[in-house]
Amino acid sequence: MNYFFTSESVSEGHPDKVADQISDSILDEFLAQDPKSKVACETLVTTGLVVVAGEVKSKAYVDVQSVVRKVVNGIGYTKGEYRFDGNSCGVMSAIHEQSPDINQGVEKGKGLHTEQGAGDQGMMFGYACKDTDTYMPLPLDLAHRMLKKLSEIRREGKEMTYLRPDAKSQITIEYDENGNPLRIDTIVISTQHDEFDKNETKMLKKIENDVTKILIPKVKAELPERTQKLFKNDFKLFVNPTGKFVIGGPHGDSGLTGRKIIVDTYGGKGAHGGGAFSGKDPSKVDRSAAYAARHIAKNLVAAGVANEVLIQVAYAIGVAEPVGIYVNTYGTANVKMSDAEIAEKVKKIFPLTPEAIQKRLKLLNPIYAETAAYGHFGREPKVVKKTFMADGKKIEKEVELFTWEKLDYVDKVKKEFGL
Repeated sequence: MNYFFTSESVSEGHPDKVADQISDSILDEFLAQDPKSKVACETLVTTGLVVVAGEVKSKAYVDVQSVVRKVVNGIGYTKGEYRFDGNSCGVMSAIHEQSPDINQGVEKGKGLHTEQGAGDQGMMFGYACKDTDTYMPLPLDLAHRMLKKLSEIRREGKEMTYLRPDAKSQITIEYDENGNPLRIDTIVISTQHDEFDKNETKMLKKIENDVTKILIPKVKAELPERTQKLFKNDFKLFVNPTGKFVIGGPHGDSGLTGRKIIVDTYGGKGAHGGGAFSGKDPSKVDRSAAYAARHIAKNLVAAGVANEVLIQVAYAIGVAEPVGIYVNTYGTANVKMSDAEIAEKVKKIFPLTPEAIQKRLKLLNPIYAETAAYGHFGREPKVVKKTFMADGKKIEKEVELFTWEKLDYVDKVKKEFGL
């Protein structure tokens, strides 16, 4: 019997994503000056105010207020009428030093164990499937694409000139009983906008028409042919279903770091351990082990071990080796072995201590601001140059982004599994 699955995304101007981007940008500034920085940075945004709190152990000095204003302006909150803008918002910092009790568990040679231990207990998940060329679930992939394209249109300023930074999308896909996508059933787009017409009905019709004739065709044109075919003429489209979306961003709703963990991961597919990513340095396995699990799952699927893979890793605080590794192939394995046997081979191929993960995925670099909007997974690995401030001087660093998305272990996986 056919079934339906739905995922949502939010734009970089959504209040929770504004908070995530601030937290990760502050993290990057610390790591750029001191790669050994230990950072846990949380952000609250609301009308005219940004509050930053957390724990840090670092040799670096970061001008928090300057970073906050740069991020907020960069997102597009630059006008006083938004009731939240980078030039005039208040910025409060309540960052203090990391607890020495935690620090001794995450620094090599300290605490009960000589190895660098996990920054906390917990379980983390990674997932991959063959829905898309990025090995991501199709509903989430499309939801992200809709909002990234909407943001591009807003920034270019040639079409849909009424757009404001806050937006949400939601995609529902119909699948057959074997999990193959058949068609797009529903598209929901809610976008903040200027009040460009006193007649609300006319205003809504204009936005609906532009979404239909500008946004969706632009997104569709960039999709592979197999996905384009899913756009039948019978999908339901809801644009700003309340009728109006002028008041938005942190003025319309407060935002907090780590409140969009399903948007950040797999859109509800697979599983989630509950730990957020943004603002956390890679000694926190909430982040680094989730990246490692995705790297494993993606390479297993790309190598042909299975068509769909979920990886779970679990840690005890202060202990280096994971306390458990679990694999679920949902009955799609292409090798004659159980999921438990696959898990044993995963242990051989991929070292999973925090130190090994950091080295393999190059996580001690300032690479995190780019992850804080439109998902941490399914992104294109790339090398970029980034500029930071240290002691009043600009420093430039070349860093590799989204290393956990690389298919660099496919050959090793094939060899180990005899594929």
